[in-house]
Amino acid sequence: MEVLWTGLGSIVSRDPKLTCRTSVWMFPIYGLAALLTPVCRRLHGKNILYRGGFYTFCIFATEYATGTILKKGGRCPWDYSSQPANIRGVINLCYTPLWFCAGLFYEHLLTKER
Repeated sequence: MEVLWTGLGSIVSRDPKLTCRTSVWMFPIYGLAALLTPVCRRLHGKNILYRGGFYTFCIFATEYATGTILKKGGRCPWDYSSQPANIRGVINLCYTPLWFCAGLFYEHLLTKER
C-alpha cells in the first residue's frame, strides 16, 4: 500500500516512471494491522461509520506512537510538519478519509474466509 501511494504521488511531481519510495521501517508498522484481526471479527456487522472510525483511530494511534519513537532516533520515514492539520509532524489529519477507507480495506482482508 505504501509503494502504491508514493508511486501515485509521483504523478503530482510529473515523474513518468512513477517512482515510489518507502522504508523498511514501514513493514513492521503495517504488519501491526494483523493485531486487529480479532477486533475486526467482533466488529463485523456493526455500523460502517463506527468500524471505519475505530480503525482510523487505531491507525492514527499507531502512526503517532511509531512516528514519535522513530523521530527520537532520527529514523522516522515521514514528516508532515509542513502540511496543514499535522500533529507533531507524525500525523496528518487531512488523511482521515484515506485511513478510514484503508481500515475498512484491512478489515476485508483480515476477515476474509479462507
